[in-house]
Amino acid sequence: MIITIRDQVSSEERSQLAALLCQVTGNQRPAFATTIEEREVIVLDSSQLDAQVCSTISELSAVEGIVHIHTPYQLVSKTFKADRSSVQVGDASSSQPVIIGGSAAPVVIAGPCAVESREQLLETAQAVKAAGAQILRGGAFKPRTSPYQFQGLGLEGLHLLAEARELTGLPVITEVMEPEMVEPVAEYADILQIGSRNMQNFPLLFAAGRNSQHRAIMLKRGFAATIDEWLLAAEYIVSAGNPNVILCERGIRSFDTHTRNLLDLACIPLLRELTHLPVIVDPSHGTGRRELVPTMSRAGIAAGADGLILEVHHDPNSALCDGRQSITPEQLQSVVHETRIMNELLGRKALLV
Repeated sequence: MIITIRDQVSSEERSQLAALLCQVTGNQRPAFATTIEEREVIVLDSSQLDAQVCSTISELSAVEGIVHIHTPYQLVSKTFKADRSSVQVGDASSSQPVIIGGSAAPVVIAGPCAVESREQLLETAQAVKAAGAQILRGGAFKPRTSPYQFQGLGLEGLHLLAEARELTGLPVITEVMEPEMVEPVAEYADILQIGSRNMQNFPLLFAAGRNSQHRAIMLKRGFAATIDEWLLAAEYIVSAGNPNVILCERGIRSFDTHTRNLLDLACIPLLRELTHLPVIVDPSHGTGRRELVPTMSRAGIAAGADGLILEVHHDPNSALCDGRQSITPEQLQSVVHETRIMNELLGRKALLV
């Protein structure tokens, strides 16, 4: 159950509501969870409350309204917010503003899996912009399966991403791996990525939701996560105070070895029924094979995705990370063009380049 608090509520009215909620929840102190579209809300598990108690709560002067949610995730539920949310990243002072979700055209996020060097990043960033992508990706910190693989440049990589943004005007997205690094990464990145391995790192989710820069969060689906688990992970971020969450389908683990993962495109139209959050697709991790990326990019847009995130490298065969699934700038240009055509066929807004 989500309780919306009336504007300009007095401290006495707030105390009255808090006292009643403590009483009906077994004296556990309720939290004023977050602010959604400038409205203060409280999220409450109402499964043990009867209709009379709910009615009593709704009649309090502090309460503007109550929405009953019948899913374990509440703030990200489409029942709570019927209209599809949009997330704006970037700003006119440091990079071009880009809108993801809502009624906006699908966006293309592209760049190297890992920031390897200044020359590599700046060359790829300029190629990404020339190809028509709107956001630059690049990993400064890389969670790798083996401790002996390239782990990224760390803070140096963040500095290089900031330089690439200044050079190209593209907002940047990079991964954050631990709660203590949320604030340092947020100083440099326009979007904080939480990767598949960290989807249920709950301290990280809370820290991302509370980041002082109010950066948007892209939450990748865990490689063995159900839809409900994924949406509940998003609920952690939103309940911590950050409604700017973008979901990313990047493939789930399968028994077949021909592709790196199984790209679950059926989840795209399903999520549009379940949540108001934007959803983008990662066909690079979803397939692990660059020759499949263009086809699955088209399929993702056709399924209704709000955008794509693609790994691009000027020389994929020499990449220190995920070269097998990285496409070239020339291939990216083709994907952007095909995305525009697919988008127009579906009768949506034209892509901005």
